[in-house]
Amino acid sequence: AEHPYNHLIDTLKDGKIKFFNARKLNDPRYDKLPLSIRVLLEAAIRNCDGFYTKEEDVQNILDWQQQQNKAEVPFSPARVLLQDFTGIPAMVDLAAMRDAVAKHGVDPSLVNPKCPTDLIVDHSLQIDYNKWSVKNQEMELIRNKERLQFFKWCSKAFKNVNVVPPDVGAVHQVNLEYLSRVVQVRDGFIYPDSVVGTDSHTTMINGLGILGWGVGGIESEAVMLGQPVSLTLPQVVGCKLVGSINPLTTSIDIVLGITKHLRQAGISGKFVEFFGPGVSQLSAPDRTTIANMCPEYNATVSFFPVDQVTLKHFKKTNFAQEKLELLESYMKAVKLFRSYEDNSEDPEYSEVIEIDLSSMVPHVSGPKRPQDRVAVSSMKQDFQSCLDEKVGFKGFHIAKEKQETRVPFLHCGQEYQLAHGSVVIAAVISCTNNCNPSVMLTAGLLAKKAVEAGLVVKPYIRTSLAPGSGMVTHYLNTSGVLPYLSQLGFEVIGYGCATCVGNTAPLPEAVVDAIKQGDLVACGVLSGNRHFEGRLCDCVRANYLASPPLVVAYAIAGTVGIDFEKEPLGFTSEGKEVYLRDIWPSREEVQQTEEDKVISSMFRDLRGRMEVRRFSLSSTCPDSVVFPWDHKSTYIRSPSFFSKLSKEVPPPQSIENAHALLFLGDKVTTDHISPAGSIARVSAAAKYLLSKRLTPREFNSYGARRGNDAVMTRGTFASIKLQNRFIGKAGPKTLHIPSNQTLDVFEAADRYQRDGIPLIILAGKDYGSGNSRDWVAKGPYLLGVRAVIAESFEKLHKNQLVGMGIMPLQFLSGQNADSLELSGKERFSIILPESLSPRQQLTVKTSQGKSFDVISLFDTEMDVLFFQHGGLLRYVARTLL
Repeated sequence: AEHPYNHLIDTLKDGKIKFFNARKLNDPRYDKLPLSIRVLLEAAIRNCDGFYTKEEDVQNILDWQQQQNKAEVPFSPARVLLQDFTGIPAMVDLAAMRDAVAKHGVDPSLVNPKCPTDLIVDHSLQIDYNKWSVKNQEMELIRNKERLQFFKWCSKAFKNVNVVPPDVGAVHQVNLEYLSRVVQVRDGFIYPDSVVGTDSHTTMINGLGILGWGVGGIESEAVMLGQPVSLTLPQVVGCKLVGSINPLTTSIDIVLGITKHLRQAGISGKFVEFFGPGVSQLSAPDRTTIANMCPEYNATVSFFPVDQVTLKHFKKTNFAQEKLELLESYMKAVKLFRSYEDNSEDPEYSEVIEIDLSSMVPHVSGPKRPQDRVAVSSMKQDFQSCLDEKVGFKGFHIAKEKQETRVPFLHCGQEYQLAHGSVVIAAVISCTNNCNPSVMLTAGLLAKKAVEAGLVVKPYIRTSLAPGSGMVTHYLNTSGVLPYLSQLGFEVIGYGCATCVGNTAPLPEAVVDAIKQGDLVACGVLSGNRHFEGRLCDCVRANYLASPPLVVAYAIAGTVGIDFEKEPLGFTSEGKEVYLRDIWPSREEVQQTEEDKVISSMFRDLRGRMEVRRFSLSSTCPDSVVFPWDHKSTYIRSPSFFSKLSKEVPPPQSIENAHALLFLGDKVTTDHISPAGSIARVSAAAKYLLSKRLTPREFNSYGARRGNDAVMTRGTFASIKLQNRFIGKAGPKTLHIPSNQTLDVFEAADRYQRDGIPLIILAGKDYGSGNSRDWVAKGPYLLGVRAVIAESFEKLHKNQLVGMGIMPLQFLSGQNADSLELSGKERFSIILPESLSPRQQLTVKTSQGKSFDVISLFDTEMDVLFFQHGGLLRYVARTLL
């Protein structure tokens, strides 16, 4: 059939390149749309097929002013981005789907990503060696050989799959430096680049004017298979930046300042679009750093439209001049190009928030949450108050008489002392900061000045530098500061997510013993984006997020209990005091170094390495259409998501006489739910691996074993920080109600399933907040959980539950488990009507005779459809049948 919007087709380059020009609608509403909404509109026009995307959807987007927060619209992104932790279960699911359709006589080769998919192997790096990055890389290849062979099979067996091998860079960095295009040209058409990725920090790409956000693994699989993302047409908050940046303020300070402003503004689920004269002061790396943190203030995206700064950035990245000219011509033709100085171009936003950049001062965040910002000038006083406060997000409740405790210990033959506030982990890590050369150069120049002044870092502090990309090493080396970072202990240990996701090398035993002996609140300082208590290391109770130069500064100081204004970092060999201000590089010095040293060669180098590092392994991968599963494998297993898959859609099944597997409180994060980090030796997952004759040294991490549903199911809710009200203390345990026994969560769930008893979970507010992880829904599904009843849900996690066929049910406003006097030990029945509809009110009956109403959080008819099919994966498989 003829495309309904053929009349909008325009051309560039003497008719050689076509594009859909929404301006030819001649609708005055277009020029008032936020530019992020114009990207949604273009995708809807281009993909309008009358089935997934209809003309009505186009009209709803065009009528955004009236339809925001009302109309549900589809969005078909240009590409999908996977990292290996979430990528491997996605690929395992597709391989299993090939098996499932083949059993019904359908050609398995039809199961392919329809949307171009990039998979970056970056999350499996572990720090086995603190100082030798090459050894860490070698260990990664040995430890993950089986997974890497599977990825190699995927790159050969599936169409539209590109696998980026280990040791190239972190997923977001590779996305920024290598995969980003701003515009795509395919089949003779040019259109805006856009992406969804299996990580909440995919939003980094919005700093370059590329619309993208994080989705769950199962949502990404749907997009890979041709399904559009369904979203409620969002409100768009205009964030107007004004004022001049303080010379001593880093982009991280600006990030955390904007995070605080926007978090307080209550913009959950909204788009944020930046405008105003202050935007022009931000470099492209500054913008990507700000955009990367948008999950921390709960926005869906933080969008910086393309302007001259963006073009200048792409000139640095060696875009061909012809491509740049085409990019600029297209973006201006469809009014996706901005001049931030010209307020006549300002769109109409849902609301406007103004932020004065001159108000930003250096901060850190902690000791347990990224939103708890502390001005560096107040750090010493704030840490002292944390010692005094009762246990909570900002308190440790240390008795006054124990606050001055000092514990001596020996390390490498020399005596040191630890006290409350002593720094034992200092990590310059994470895409959040490493994407910004100016911040990393500030750290490098600070290290140079510190070494020249004779300052050192105590050797027991676990220091590391895990760049998000090899490009960071390249420009630190080119600018001459890398040797100075190395002298302070910040040697490059590898490329990938390390300390941020709990992959920290063990602390020296003497340090651990000293911490335990004095019951000390030891500290970690990292330039990351996640630092919940116990995440870095079990014995490190206080963790602070800080910019890379401050990580180096606190490592030199050896404590967070220091007032940098009044107290010296250390002394020169002549005994002269050295203050932080003496070695802090000026903004002009950093910018000059960036301009002189961080040049286009870093991007040439990346492209060269990408070309050289073909995906190769010592042994060949299987050459087959369906994957030959090895039943002895402890890494790759065919999951049971497609067991008993029928062509017909089963009718809705009520949940009758279910038990509560867990009774949880507020703020249960994905860290509590989804397996991550190392596998504890006393866990259910460890018992399984031991039964497979593996030694603890061979356990690897949960992230590396995401392709094994047996391990991941056993690791679900295995967090040592899980607060289950059935137990009354933190730990991965629950009460098996029929027997009144305390068991591992998996063992209790397994017993319930063998007895044919369905399960639910009771929870409080903000259930499922935190990182996007597919196993937060897959794990509970395989444990037998049919529904979660909570006061409120993190939207992304709610969508993931729906995608796995688990009902997200919300207590009515003002109600919760306590107000309803639920003990959690009742049996629960949820009767479903023959016809489900979005936001339907359902009744829950208990074995104690009580009943209460809940709201099913199916936002759209598509949500209902996925649930009726038993989840999105089964829905997609049935469409092929």
